[in-house]
Amino acid sequence: MKESGMLLFPVCFPILAGIMLLILRKAKRDRLVALTCAGLAGTALSVLCVLAQGDISFTMFYLTDLLPVYFRVDLVGRLFAGVVTTAWVLAGIFSFEYMKHEENNGRYFGFYLIVYGILNGLNFAGNLITFYLFYECMTLLSLPLVFHTQSREAVMAGLKYLFYSLCGAYMVLFGLYFVYRYSNTLTFTAGGVLDMSLAKGHESMLLMAAFLMLLGFGVKAGLFPMHGWLPAAHPVAPAPASAVLSGIIVKAGVLGILRLCYYIFGADFLRGTWVQTAFLTLALVTVFLGSMLAYLEKGLKKRLAYSTVSQASYILFGLGLFSQEALAGSLLHVIFHAMIKSGLFLCAGAVIFRTGKTRVEELTGIGKEMPVTIWCYTLLSLALVGIPPAGGFVSKWYLAQGALSSKAGIFAWAGPVVLLISALLTAGYLLPVSMRGFFPGEGKSYEKKEPAVVMVLPIALLAFLAVALGMFPQGILSYIAQITGSVL
Repeated sequence: MKESGMLLFPVCFPILAGIMLLILRKAKRDRLVALTCAGLAGTALSVLCVLAQGDISFTMFYLTDLLPVYFRVDLVGRLFAGVVTTAWVLAGIFSFEYMKHEENNGRYFGFYLIVYGILNGLNFAGNLITFYLFYECMTLLSLPLVFHTQSREAVMAGLKYLFYSLCGAYMVLFGLYFVYRYSNTLTFTAGGVLDMSLAKGHESMLLMAAFLMLLGFGVKAGLFPMHGWLPAAHPVAPAPASAVLSGIIVKAGVLGILRLCYYIFGADFLRGTWVQTAFLTLALVTVFLGSMLAYLEKGLKKRLAYSTVSQASYILFGLGLFSQEALAGSLLHVIFHAMIKSGLFLCAGAVIFRTGKTRVEELTGIGKEMPVTIWCYTLLSLALVGIPPAGGFVSKWYLAQGALSSKAGIFAWAGPVVLLISALLTAGYLLPVSMRGFFPGEGKSYEKKEPAVVMVLPIALLAFLAVALGMFPQGILSYIAQITGSVL
């Protein structure tokens, strides 16, 4: 593996560009948009250049003699970097028009670029200490996106997000000390890094540390009972920020759990333990609870936020089964959920931007007013439900097959049952918007209110990806097979 300083560019460039925007936040809006566009384009190109270089690494500096801030491009980092860049750039394009009716554009775009750089640092982190540093930075620097409007509701939601996230981070930090004590390195290594000669006799303590770390990363992923911040924070943020919070920021917790299970402790150490049982139980409870709360919720953005609580735990359930098929399903759902949920939140934002309507019962006839947007919403909804040939069907198929073929006891059949019930509830809370929108009844005419092309295009591209990647998943499956084969 060769050393290359180029690896720092997708991390540092958007951070520096974001800081410049914060300094120039009082400049004319056109200039702010141009600078943001340049920052997004430059960062996306740098990510592509890094991914094209193959396996590279770079050591930035040392915190102590044995703790480097170390970056490395591996198979998992490539996958998450591609997902982050796609969703972040498209939501950023949507922001250019949407943020016209919001104040403090310079601050918003500045932090939007900074968080993009932090996420690239997270994806390319080569060891646990580097991952933890960027994970904490991501929490603190994404906070301004939550309370951007500065309303009382937004500030309280931001504080809730901060409290939950810091509690989770402290649990991770607590476990990190034990991992360091009983391993030879913190560098992410397929199969785990524990030194079993050092760990012998301390397995119970390490399992407790693993469980606390899983809970800690689970906070960001919306795992029950630490999911409360998510339905509070996502609805109050501007719609494009909600899109990336739901589609991308939540995946930071997923990435943390993936790294922990397969690259730090190792699947063999956790398989068959009480930690696996407890984690799978919490994941299935979250899948059902999130779907039920979404079904009962009347606010559109909050309904989508509860949906994220449920859908993210599909991924966690697959990660906790420790089987190749289930892991493949989880990684597929990382991709598809990021595209689908980002698109759904952008659809909600377009509706709010053009009509001011925020509740589901207000959306009668919205399909007549905004046909392109609501058709995209419908395709994205069908994909999330898991209707073939859309992407959600493929990922859920692998999750169900992975559960049925696993040796996880009751979870081998309880998992598919809960996933099926959740899919029915998903249809129950997403599709009524389309039905009410396209079939409002007779006796009323509707004025066309389709948003500008700069808002419709990102939504249409995300809807296209959600369907096309499901129809032609072979390339992604081949890539994911390399990951599952290396860790299991």
